[in-house]
Amino acid sequence: MILVSRWPADPRGSAGPAVKEAAMSEPAIAVHGLRKSFDKKEAVAGIDLEIAAGSLAGLVGPNGAGKTTSLSMMTGLLRPDAGRIVINGHDVWADPVAAKAVIGVVTAEVRLFERLSGEELLEYAGRLRGLPAAEARSRAAQLLDMLDLTADAKRLVADYSTGMRKKAALGCALIHNPPVLFLDEPLEGVDPISADVIRRLLARLVGTGSTVLFSSHVMELVEQICDHVSVIDKGKILATGTTDEVRGGKTLQQAFIDLVGPRSRDEEGLTWLGSSSN
Repeated sequence: MILVSRWPADPRGSAGPAVKEAAMSEPAIAVHGLRKSFDKKEAVAGIDLEIAAGSLAGLVGPNGAGKTTSLSMMTGLLRPDAGRIVINGHDVWADPVAAKAVIGVVTAEVRLFERLSGEELLEYAGRLRGLPAAEARSRAAQLLDMLDLTADAKRLVADYSTGMRKKAALGCALIHNPPVLFLDEPLEGVDPISADVIRRLLARLVGTGSTVLFSSHVMELVEQICDHVSVIDKGKILATGTTDEVRGGKTLQQAFIDLVGPRSRDEEGLTWLGSSSN
């Protein structure tokens, strides 16, 4: 027996042009005063962030900067200590059902139903999102083909590699055609060919008016595909704007280092490193 949620099958609905234009004029993602602490450590220190509809946006920062914590709060996976998050006009914590209906999410550490096959997993995700059985099956097949998983569609997810799991999770996040997609390190562990497929898929999604926000610490990737970039460090947004604005005539890598500062360490104590042993 499959349990079907009351989320709509297609969050975009059947709104007319006037409604769609109004939605496009507002930020797809609006974050104000977001804070989160763990014990005495402030992981997110009051960030404000707006992402326009139809953007492919990157949230970049060093390890431990607050990227995953921020995305977890934006997607309703982690309750903030303070602040407000609005996705396509829906407050994530005041109206979580409506907000979660319009998003797709791929977390950094992918957790899937491992005793299902790949095709069963995607079909199940579609049914949970309210799709009729035939539509869920059709969309699952198309996504498996696009993500180069058709040959492994009947294998158990437990037998999938890290990259295959990432692609399967992306298929689950896309099957209900969400207006807003959140990805946490989406290409981690994915081979170059599959990464290129995912990049083209994201570009196609944004081309239809959807919004994508993903976190990464790979500056070259963000510079290649993102039209909007936000730099976060120590739980604070240091810069946000178009990729060209944030780069300021430099490479994004150099601009990032200039903003965050080098993580220098005293190397004098490593006198033994690189020297051959007698």
